[in-house]
Amino acid sequence: MNYTFKKASIADLDMLVETRIKVLRAANLLDNQVDMSEVETESREYYEKALRDGSHTAYLVFDGDKFIGAGGVSYYSVMPTYHNPSGRKAYIMNMYTNPEYRRRGIAYKTLEYLVADVKSKGITMITLEATDAGRPLYEKYGFCIMESEMVIEVV
Repeated sequence: MNYTFKKASIADLDMLVETRIKVLRAANLLDNQVDMSEVETESREYYEKALRDGSHTAYLVFDGDKFIGAGGVSYYSVMPTYHNPSGRKAYIMNMYTNPEYRRRGIAYKTLEYLVADVKSKGITMITLEATDAGRPLYEKYGFCIMESEMVIEVV
């Protein structure tokens, strides 16, 4: 595997936002006709702030000069618990591999970089949401399904 894995910086903002929109379209089965301009604007603002303050780390993957993949992790805090006394957590998101490059270990290697970044910050709790296609990758890495979490959409 002769791919280059690069930790993203603010200079990579356009590529990060473009990838975010690709991931959301794929995960939600949205075609290019669906307006994502608000999500694009909010994502740009998120990345600008989070890359500067360290609350997000992203990796970009290249085959030569060709962009082929990405992944990110957001950092946040909740009230401390018995199982997570610091309350610090990490959330893996925006995992993407160009369809031509899938099944070559790129997403797994990206995940390794992200988890190493999480560990370097002393965080011991990582969560994520998996699509059906991504679930085998995360299970192979050691992620488990959480059966106690619930969600409500407030409108």
